[in-house]
Amino acid sequence: MSGFETGKYRNLFAEIGKSQEEIERKLQRAAEIFFHGSEEERIYHPAGEDMGYLEDTGNHDARTEGMSYGMMMCVQLGWKEEFDRIWKWSRTYMYLEEGENEGYFAWSCATDGKKNAYGPAPDGEEYYAMALFFASHRWGDGEGIFEYSKEARKILRACIHKGENGRPGAPMWNRENKQILFVPGCGFTDPSYHLPHFYELFALWADQEDREFWKEAADASRKYLAKACHAVTGMNPEYGEFDGSPMSRKLPWGDKHDQFFSDAYRTAANIGLDCAWFGKDQGHYGAPLRLMRFLGTDLEAARCVYEVDGTPVEKTVLHPLGLLAATAQGALAVAMDDAGDGESDWGVAKQWVEWLWNQPLRKGERRYYDNCLYLFALLALSGNYRIY
Repeated sequence: MSGFETGKYRNLFAEIGKSQEEIERKLQRAAEIFFHGSEEERIYHPAGEDMGYLEDTGNHDARTEGMSYGMMMCVQLGWKEEFDRIWKWSRTYMYLEEGENEGYFAWSCATDGKKNAYGPAPDGEEYYAMALFFASHRWGDGEGIFEYSKEARKILRACIHKGENGRPGAPMWNRENKQILFVPGCGFTDPSYHLPHFYELFALWADQEDREFWKEAADASRKYLAKACHAVTGMNPEYGEFDGSPMSRKLPWGDKHDQFFSDAYRTAANIGLDCAWFGKDQGHYGAPLRLMRFLGTDLEAARCVYEVDGTPVEKTVLHPLGLLAATAQGALAVAMDDAGDGESDWGVAKQWVEWLWNQPLRKGERRYYDNCLYLFALLALSGNYRIY
């Protein structure tokens, strides 16, 4: 039975023998450091009397990725003040009021609020919308931009209807195959953007006329992920073609994005959470276990970049803790068994959960992405990443 059906969520840390007191202490300590630690530790920064932002410490900017992640973390933790501060900063500085991308959010801003870009990154919009719905259900709607459910529906309306009826711009989902796009109007996707467990809930709470679309999008994303994750390694590329193959076309900014690298790590975590929330396997739930078996529990293996078939690439992993955290979160897709040792499925998954438990938050300038995935994994693996 899924979390959606029962309101109960697996606590994998308890399943590996940690006490509830230990678990709560570890989660709260990590959250406090992430949001309120020293300048060398924290990601979140209050701004003025009623706003705040999360800084990408490697690039020294604020991104919709991190801002929307921060809101999701806060609504899960029950931290309304920080949630509202981050949302107000997002709506004040990132929201685009006019032009081709009106209704979306600028994916990057300087920490003083100046826009670095005038285009969006769709993972931000989907996390904003989901966090806002949860805030509405947990705390109730307020007024203006704090009428959370109204704001969420407005975001989702833009995501699938821009370009219609004279509205400028392009949608964030391909209207024919129901897959999320890397950027609005483009011809490819990002596997880590596929969040079928979010779309199931959008199908309940979005505008009435769009609910069937979101139901179909959830099904399409699950089927896509089954194709995008390699049959042996469980790895997926950063960017993908709609048929699930790696997207190797040359892009204007020149980088190669058809490998198992930074963005790609999140997919295992997303699959794990989909299993915990809904348990609707379309052939994708086996991917995190395949990834765990391929990597083993050798830290050096998590410091290598790979082609999706497992061929090592001479390239430096930027986010080893992020890879570890997201893969460990994928253990939510592995059923617990009585043996739990050796090479059994649960035995392999259990090792990854234990391995994550023993890791601290990352320090240094690259800590932002790693620690976001780490805190999400702590929430998910402790049974505290929930539907509200």
